[in-house]
Amino acid sequence: MKRRKEQPQDVLPAEAGGWALGSLGGAANAVTVIRRTAWVLLVAGPVLAGWALVSRPAVTAPAAPVRQEQPAAGQPAGPGGFAELFVSAYLTAGEGTEEFLAPFLPNAREVSLTADPGVQRAQEVAAVRVRAVSAGYWSVTVAARVVSAGAAGGKKTGLEPGGAGPVLRYFQVPVRAGAGGGLAAVALPAEVGAPLSGEAPSLAYGQSVPVRSTDPAAQTLTGFFAAYLAGRGELDRYLSPGTALAAVSPAPYGRVEVARFAEVGTNDPFGTDERGVPVSDGERRQLLVDVTASDAGGQERPLTYAVTITARDGRWEIASVEGAPVLSKEPVGAGTKESAQ
Repeated sequence: MKRRKEQPQDVLPAEAGGWALGSLGGAANAVTVIRRTAWVLLVAGPVLAGWALVSRPAVTAPAAPVRQEQPAAGQPAGPGGFAELFVSAYLTAGEGTEEFLAPFLPNAREVSLTADPGVQRAQEVAAVRVRAVSAGYWSVTVAARVVSAGAAGGKKTGLEPGGAGPVLRYFQVPVRAGAGGGLAAVALPAEVGAPLSGEAPSLAYGQSVPVRSTDPAAQTLTGFFAAYLAGRGELDRYLSPGTALAAVSPAPYGRVEVARFAEVGTNDPFGTDERGVPVSDGERRQLLVDVTASDAGGQERPLTYAVTITARDGRWEIASVEGAPVLSKEPVGAGTKESAQ
């Protein structure tokens, strides 16, 4: 019986494109495995994602930022300064520049100006009175030294009558604080007359008298102010222990003279018994001292200082330079003390 000759199997080349390949049957099996694996991953994907979401460690949420408290509606800082800026912008603004008022006046778009912009400006501004109308609402009076830059077309501005120079004018500004503490002008400024001058305060000092060059207190004051204002000599030698003062620097004056002084509680700082000599350590005197200071050009400037001196080891020393003179209705020693630095 004759054996049937076996047919050779189809075999792929040993290499194709550099990759070693097996038989067609092996390749088919590999494709099947890859296809099934892809389906398994596709089905298991949502399950794995859910497991990862559940099993991830807990993350602590960042703390919410602390909201800073706004100033109370009735107590924002700066209605006077706000009014000063508003008046300065108002005086400079003109036709076509009404937007200059927007940061101060919420309804600035409704304002129509006809003056030429820049014709006038505020050389100096200062709030001279802040009066509370109600909680969070003020009427601020602003003094402005107004100068004219000249009007276009040769128009006269009337700001400098007779060419006298800058004119001091006063404007009243209503300022309101919003819920968040922000400030806004309620209306345009109103020009008003100068505020009434206050009465001259009564001071607690006696009669002012010329100093005596031989008086120990006058000698201390002369040496102190020469060092303090003119940089002549050491300042510390005139100060009592514990007093901290710094000389004015750079020294604005070349020569300083103590002209007169008055004392609390007496019209005669010297007295018949030569009161200028210290009687005992710790003795204190409150003086109002008039000083004449001359700069490098020889120009004199009068200055007034409230000074407290104290006795130690038979001499007078500077205990303090007060922030304000003592008023007659205040108890002796009630003056505000501050270091002159």
